[in-house]
Amino acid sequence: MKVAIIGSSGYIGDYLYERLTESEKVERILRIGRGNEADYRLDLVCPESFDYSVLKSIDYIIFTAAISSPDRCAREYDICWKINVESTKYFIQNVTNMGCRVLFLSSDAVFGDIPGKIYSEDEKTIPKTPYGKMKKVIEDEFKNNSLFKAIRLSYVVSVRDRFVSYCLDCLQKERVAEIFHPFYRNCITITDVGNIITWLLQNWDEFPHNILNAAGEELISRVRIADEINRVVDGRLKYMIVSPDKSFFLNRPEITQMVSKYMYIYNINNRKTFTQKFQSELEGYKCR
Repeated sequence: MKVAIIGSSGYIGDYLYERLTESEKVERILRIGRGNEADYRLDLVCPESFDYSVLKSIDYIIFTAAISSPDRCAREYDICWKINVESTKYFIQNVTNMGCRVLFLSSDAVFGDIPGKIYSEDEKTIPKTPYGKMKKVIEDEFKNNSLFKAIRLSYVVSVRDRFVSYCLDCLQKERVAEIFHPFYRNCITITDVGNIITWLLQNWDEFPHNILNAAGEELISRVRIADEINRVVDGRLKYMIVSPDKSFFLNRPEITQMVSKYMYIYNINNRKTFTQKFQSELEGYKCR
């Protein structure tokens, strides 16, 4: 198969490029974005200037590009709407018209903030934040298009995610990490995200649904993540728990509990515990 990654220099896009280059079933990968490593440059401020002919032979497009900061989406609403909605819609419409299949990375932010609610793929999406509303527009726009599928990501953890990187930096510099609590998500590792995307690329027609929730089975706090790091580094990470200012939760809920109806029915991913999966992500730190 031939694959293009939109947003190839981002956190997830960069990982997917490394992961898919190791797959014998991937014949060719195009990196498309604004980074220096991109094979073709795409600026979502002006998607109409992109040469879409370079995608003529591409089978699958993984769309990872977005302004994903919830605070920035609220603060700079107009430019974020332009990129996350108008330009994204324009790009996806163009490539699906060409016959390309699009795997769009969405977010658990499309759900609301109902206390005690557990969101499956069938739950109604009523986002409360600007970022969530932007992702919902794209989901709704292409929900009846057989060439489009969306993966709703919960928080994606790895040694390169923002929070874990912060903790590891504090560890190395012997600083006390400040950890916001309460703050819970059904965290999923980046390795699992790679597993899910690889499976969907290879089983597109066998998966008849256009939405898949990519979430772990356990509801995880940032404090739990810090404690899992300490299991690996013999308790050397020092931290203090901080109650976030109310403004922190204006653009993100304290808790979003998301589950998947389909993940294990279709045997898309394994069912190891969060501890097992997270320790695998931290493999390189076990020797330090």
